[in-house]
Amino acid sequence: MRAIWKGSIAFGLVNVPVKLYSATEDHDVSLHQVHNKDGGRIRYQRKCEICSAVVDYEDIDKAYEEEGRTVVLSTEDLKSLPAESSREIEVVEFVPAEQLDPIMYEKPYYLEPDSKSPKAYMLLLRTLQDTERVAIVQYALRQKTRLGALRVRGDVLMLQSLLWDDEVREANFPSLETDVKISEKELEMSSALVDSMARDFEPEEYTDNYQVQLRQLIAAKFEKGDSIDTEETFGVTAGEGEGGEVIDLMEALKRSLEKKRGKSSGSSSGEVDEESEAGADAGAVAGAGAGAGASRGAGRPRARAKKA
Repeated sequence: MRAIWKGSIAFGLVNVPVKLYSATEDHDVSLHQVHNKDGGRIRYQRKCEICSAVVDYEDIDKAYEEEGRTVVLSTEDLKSLPAESSREIEVVEFVPAEQLDPIMYEKPYYLEPDSKSPKAYMLLLRTLQDTERVAIVQYALRQKTRLGALRVRGDVLMLQSLLWDDEVREANFPSLETDVKISEKELEMSSALVDSMARDFEPEEYTDNYQVQLRQLIAAKFEKGDSIDTEETFGVTAGEGEGGEVIDLMEALKRSLEKKRGKSSGSSSGEVDEESEAGADAGAVAGAGAGAGASRGAGRPRARAKKA
């Protein structure tokens, strides 16, 4: 990994030199645009609307327009802002992690100690662990003042950028203002469905099906050109799915429970033990993934959370 920023964490009078690294990466297949008639590559140019010249990035400034007036801001202007020149991650307070709404979380970064001795770094890390809190911080990165949460992940400090409060929209939907009555039976069946699907989250068992299938499609096109057969390539007909008519809520819950419990396959008792059910679920998914090139569960039994 390559550090994208260097600075320090200001923790009271303690200064913790750190390097900043992106903690995530994009795995999407990279595609470019072409003309559908002849396959020519589509190129975009930055042209000035006054002189029609093609402009290089280094010759581009930014501007703000208001009420017909425009002010131009050069790169030097923006760099002169005090917040932009700061190389400090300032700790402003420590809060319980549960008080941070997940909607506020943005991009995560790893922090590496950038000094001969990592003692100050480890002191902050251990303090966050022992107090079970996260540090709310402010810092500047890429011409923007940011809010962040400093927390521990494994054996390293992680900086998670946060949205500002006024960047989170309120959800005001008229459709939710109606008086909806949920019966005890509906709630009971819905809870039973949740119980039947309850398990521990194991992120490594999930695959980006679209990217897997896109790579299959690219490989098939390289091999056979445009005369590929969708069913042969993916094992399914394009657009194939369960579909069906819309049914009422209770009927949908009932059918969902029957499907999860194995009733649809002819179980006489209508109940299966948890171990065999987990194996059936995993086997079904593995079978489906074989055609699509994606997997979840790899066919092995998984522990389920038991109903209290």
